[in-house]
Amino acid sequence: MTSVPLDEPLGASASGGRTDWRTLWWALLDVRIGIVPVPVFVVLLAVFAGSVVTGSLTHEINMMIAVLAVCGFSCGELGKRLPVFRHIGAAAIFATFIPSALAYYQVLPAQMLKSVVEFTKFTNFLYLFIACIIVGSVLSMNRDALVKGFFKIFMPLASGAIAAGCVGTLVGTLLGLDAKHTFFYIVAPIMSGGVGEGAIPLSMGYAEILNGNQGEIFAQVLPMVMLGSLMAILMSGLLNFIGKRMPHLTGNGQLQPGSASHFAEAKKHSGPIDANTVAAAGMFAVTLYLMGVMAQKLVGLPAPVAMLFIAVLIKVLQLASPSLEAGAGVVYKFFQVAVTYPLLFAMGVAVTPWDKLMSAFNLQNLIIIFCTVATHMTVGFFVGRMVKMYPIETAIINSCNCGQGGTGDVAILTAANRMQLMPFAQVATRIGGAITVTLSLIAMAKLM
Repeated sequence: MTSVPLDEPLGASASGGRTDWRTLWWALLDVRIGIVPVPVFVVLLAVFAGSVVTGSLTHEINMMIAVLAVCGFSCGELGKRLPVFRHIGAAAIFATFIPSALAYYQVLPAQMLKSVVEFTKFTNFLYLFIACIIVGSVLSMNRDALVKGFFKIFMPLASGAIAAGCVGTLVGTLLGLDAKHTFFYIVAPIMSGGVGEGAIPLSMGYAEILNGNQGEIFAQVLPMVMLGSLMAILMSGLLNFIGKRMPHLTGNGQLQPGSASHFAEAKKHSGPIDANTVAAAGMFAVTLYLMGVMAQKLVGLPAPVAMLFIAVLIKVLQLASPSLEAGAGVVYKFFQVAVTYPLLFAMGVAVTPWDKLMSAFNLQNLIIIFCTVATHMTVGFFVGRMVKMYPIETAIINSCNCGQGGTGDVAILTAANRMQLMPFAQVATRIGGAITVTLSLIAMAKLM
């Protein structure tokens, strides 16, 4: 038998038509599911199976990175390959809600389910993701456009919320529901800012005012938060599709003309971006988040919002060097590419109850939720255009006011392919949600 030297092409013909085995292997490694090379994906599946059989699958960080990457990117890839629906956010929807269903119907191995839940809740890495996305996007944004954008975004957001509250309540009344029930238990929860900072304080306030059971009230309002977020994901994905067909309506992630990313300019001034600079930017983001946590304890402002204001202040005062801004842009890109789908999978398993979502699936609720979210986004679209902002971007930001908190922001912006809008999405979710909760409790106290 004749051996073939490693440097020679396998079975090389006179015409040299065959390919070296290494080239084939390298080509296979370059085929990826998300960011995971196919051979690595296959090996990891075998490792997971062996870990489940031997009882060694734990929430240790290396194992969880592998589990969440394989599962999250698999769900995302399925959504990206659906005809039609891949254009309107199917990847983000699949990565969020398929895991929720798999957990509820006990399709996932119990050991894997337990490990993912423990890891997600113990590490709370959603906030690391939000910190890196916010700080990276703020520091890599044009300074003047950032300042103007923060002042102008409140106009489409406030007008959209008022219109959505009125339209949603009116539609519920026309469908035969009591106006108070429609507003307080369907419309207000949709715009309350998610679960932890929306549905929970809202249900606690309702229970205190009505002398009712907080758990029962929470069970009523939670499905509306979930369905509102799902509707916002779908409609934001649709807007992304429309933007590709009508490019004059969108800035492709820029909020207004002249707000292009500052990242390229910072990179040009600072020279090559080395690993030290990227690491420094990562620590910078973590530090700002911890400052936000301290601000929350001192003044009660939600930590992500406090962090956002600190980051904006640093940008406005130009306290970050060009090299640090460029490093923050790299950190932002890394988290957007590598962490989004694993994060959505983790949040789907750990904090998205499938049974609550399904319990609200009736025609009346769906019509009211659709009209509420659609009105919020439509008003944002036209008011944004009036104040010379890109209408698709302002509509997407308005939709974040109807999302499932930080998780909803990630899913909505992923579906819309506009993660750089995260700072403005946090304004819509956190500040808009807090205002909705406060005004709803005041209104209930007056009316009941």
